[in-house]
Order: sequence, then C-alpha cells, then structure tokens
Amino acid sequence: MAKRFTTQLFVSRLSAYTTDQSLRQLFAPFGQIIEARLIRDQQTQRPKGFGFITFESEDDAQKALKALNGKIVNGRLIFVEAAKEVEAPTTSLK
Repeated sequence: MAKRFTTQLFVSRLSAYTTDQSLRQLFAPFGQIIEARLIRDQQTQRPKGFGFITFESEDDAQKALKALNGKIVNGRLIFVEAAKEVEAPTTSLK
C-alpha cells in the first residue's frame, strides 16, 4: 500500500519577524490554505522559528514543498517538509 502524502507541511528556520499572516501569504500562491500557524514560546509568545501550513489538497501541498524548500525568505534559508503524523501514546499494562 502506497503511503499518502499529507496536506500539512512543517516549515523550519523561519525569521523571527515572520507572522502567521506573512506565512500564509508565502504559501498562498500554491493553493487553498486551511491553516497557517507559527509555534510560539508559551511564556514570551514570540515565534520559535517554525510552523505548520495545512492545505486543502495534497497536490497543492506538494507544489508548495517543491517550490519553497531550500529557498531564502526574509534573509533565512527555510526548509519545508511533510509534517509527520504523531501517534497517540499507548499505555501498556504490566
């Protein structure tokens, strides 16, 4: 069985000046975006330099990944990859 490509992308090495809106604008030319969010420090609320983009379709996500991975944005070399699915922790009874 072939593994499906995800509609969610992980973006790292973003500039400290990147906002949720500028992240959305960067990826908007590649398709319909469901969500664009930066991960923030809980105490300071400053962006940590990475975030997630969720597209409506897998094709749009793949186009964005190919076009933006390894590009320089706001003076920073960014990396874009498919977000990994996080499995719920399992509890084992001993």
